[in-house]
Amino acid sequence: MFRKIVLFIVVIGIACAGIWGYTRYRNTRRTVSKTATNDVSTVDADAWAKAIEKVKEDRGEDAHGPIEIPQELRHYSDRHWFLATQVAEVAKQNLPTSQDFVDLAGMIQRGEIVSVPPVTDTYVLMGVGAQANGEVFSRYEEAEKVELYPEAQVNDAYKRVEEQRSAIQADIQQLNKQVGALKKKDRDQRTDLQKQVSARQQDLQGVEKEKEVLDEFYSNPQRRQQLFRDYESIRTFATNFGGRSYNIDDSADRQALRVAMLRSLRPPALKIMEEVAATYHAQFGRPLPVSSLVRPEQYQHALRRVNRNAVLIETPPHSTGLAFDIDYRYMGASEQSFVMNELARLKKEGRIEVIRESNANYHVFAFMNGTRPSDDLITAHLEDAGAPPVEDEHHPASKPSKAKPSKSKPKGKPQKSKSRHTSKAAPKKRRR
Repeated sequence: MFRKIVLFIVVIGIACAGIWGYTRYRNTRRTVSKTATNDVSTVDADAWAKAIEKVKEDRGEDAHGPIEIPQELRHYSDRHWFLATQVAEVAKQNLPTSQDFVDLAGMIQRGEIVSVPPVTDTYVLMGVGAQANGEVFSRYEEAEKVELYPEAQVNDAYKRVEEQRSAIQADIQQLNKQVGALKKKDRDQRTDLQKQVSARQQDLQGVEKEKEVLDEFYSNPQRRQQLFRDYESIRTFATNFGGRSYNIDDSADRQALRVAMLRSLRPPALKIMEEVAATYHAQFGRPLPVSSLVRPEQYQHALRRVNRNAVLIETPPHSTGLAFDIDYRYMGASEQSFVMNELARLKKEGRIEVIRESNANYHVFAFMNGTRPSDDLITAHLEDAGAPPVEDEHHPASKPSKAKPSKSKPKGKPQKSKSRHTSKAAPKKRRR
């Protein structure tokens, strides 16, 4: 009888453990699948999740080994030269860039940019489009965000703005009344209420700015009609992209469409990415983690809030579709050295510009025809890359040297140096 009781208890324990393990597995897979769905909407989410797990596997002792950064991946003595090289290539090829998602849609439709699968045997996209949102699609006009509406909804937009303004003004009036009713001794409460007033006043300024933008762009008959055409173009594009139809009047669909569009590159850049990924996978049996592809200027400005390496010059490299980033956060020392040597080789061949960024990325920029721009052309675009004007025209700038290579640890503190993405320039006006 005692043995039966013990056996019963053991069976119950095994069953409970099995149920707990299965439940934990399901919850884990559900969490991974949810993450994967944000990045992967049209492919096997399990394949994507397995690739990410492979990327993040523990490297053991190799994780903290010393590495030597090749000279080709270090900053030039004149840091503007790196950006100027990329700007020069855009000028050399007379390439259009994407200021917003409407521009990007046009580039995709014309075949200038191609879609990149979120996961293959040799690479996986990790975090691409992570900052995409479900806001109404808009034009990025002269550094202003102009929301796109069909003609029937413009009046609704004005009505919404007016309702928001009225509500905020009422809140401010009510808060001021509360402040006025306080006694002198209620200092803490007064301070708190005044902070609330200040916050709502900032909200009011934002709403009034939105009203000004609506007036500026929708009150002009020509601009108004162009904005209606832009809305129609993105709506038509969304009805059939990547084998899926997106409803741009739905916030979740707008976000999903943005993520899908950000998974794109120009063919020369994709070729380089696939080449590096193939050699990396053949050597280590892991997919190459790619963290960024094309980024419209509008998205670039939004990304700047969370990533100080997001450049704000007039021609950001990622807006061309020729740039992509490789994430080295999880790579061991031998993996980093291998990838950097591969990138250094490609740079020596004149096919790419590249740098090792301190935020755990290798920024790679592919040249359209596999040929680097001339030094004279690069010099001519130094100011476009944020460099100060050359005062003496008889002594033009020359190609700067690279910093001397040094040893570094992959997970240690980066060298103290300013990022390559520190230059700012006034946003350009849209060319119609």
